[in-house]
Amino acid sequence: MSIRPLIVLSCGMLLVCHGIVAAERETISPPRKLTGEQAKVAASNYQEYCALCHGKEREGYANDHAPSLRSKSLMESGVPHAILRPMSYGREGTAMGGYLDEVGGPMTLDETWDLTYWLWEQAGYDRLKFSTKPVLGDSVAGGKLYQQYCTSCHGVNGEGVNAPALGNQSALAHNTDEFIRHAIENGRQDTPMLPFKDKLSQIQINNLTAFLRSKASGWTMNKPVLRALPKPEQYIVNPQGDDPNFSLQDGMYVSSKDLNEALNGKKRMVLLDTRVPSVWQTAHIEGAIPFPYYADLDETVVGIPKDVQIVAYCSCPRAAADHTIKKLRRKGYTRTAVLWEGVFGWMNLGYPVVRRDVDNVKN
Repeated sequence: MSIRPLIVLSCGMLLVCHGIVAAERETISPPRKLTGEQAKVAASNYQEYCALCHGKEREGYANDHAPSLRSKSLMESGVPHAILRPMSYGREGTAMGGYLDEVGGPMTLDETWDLTYWLWEQAGYDRLKFSTKPVLGDSVAGGKLYQQYCTSCHGVNGEGVNAPALGNQSALAHNTDEFIRHAIENGRQDTPMLPFKDKLSQIQINNLTAFLRSKASGWTMNKPVLRALPKPEQYIVNPQGDDPNFSLQDGMYVSSKDLNEALNGKKRMVLLDTRVPSVWQTAHIEGAIPFPYYADLDETVVGIPKDVQIVAYCSCPRAAADHTIKKLRRKGYTRTAVLWEGVFGWMNLGYPVVRRDVDNVKN
């Protein structure tokens, strides 16, 4: 990689930028080699926890626009934390929950590391060495480029529409400028993200990178105060109430409006939060019980009667809940429904959730 200074005159100020000139990058050693047993467990964990959204072959976009985990430009970026962090702690404000046991997920730290390295082994690309120095540019000019080229997929405020949320502060905190720049320049293979190296100049890519970096106002880890999981005698909401009489769309879906009215009317039901339990810990509809889509159904249904109305929800907005309700129906649970808008839609409509308390931990 060769770097040469570029002088940019912007708003009456002289800015010195690092223009990255296309050249052969230095490669770095691969992550540690997994043992056969570690690889076997990692492959099993991927299918159990990740394939529903990221695809059985890591191709991405199976549900909720989850990105490809075999994209060349992603996997050659060679930054383990780019995979490990969201896998472990989730992406706040997105459907990606945390899968690390310390935040309520199903995997140990060793298992999350092994799954991270397994993804690199499966991709089979050389890891490229990136500079950790900031990419300097004009963030104001970059903001205009963002509005022109990026909002239709990534959202006006980086919230993500049908592509990853670029305004997510945890992502910006743990990815270097060069990681971001490489994605803009080369795109993400196996995804709708096309390369911009032939559409934008080096200076423009620098400016766009600087704009995205300007959205990282800092990110501190929150130490979760984990709630006690509900006991079977707490599974039924309003156990003395009447049964709801939902009119289901396509025989499956209930609207947030109808569910909220039923809850306010003290109707008897069971609410299943089918996301990874770490995000149930963060926020959930009051009375919902954690019922992860990947769990052993024979174990999780214990304590749930078949004569009560069951409503399942997730945040993607329906994939995990659909998956769970179809399994329940095969088990003979016929009084079942899925929340149409998902929990994010529920919150966006102004309906309440229970949120956890957290202790801020300074890094």
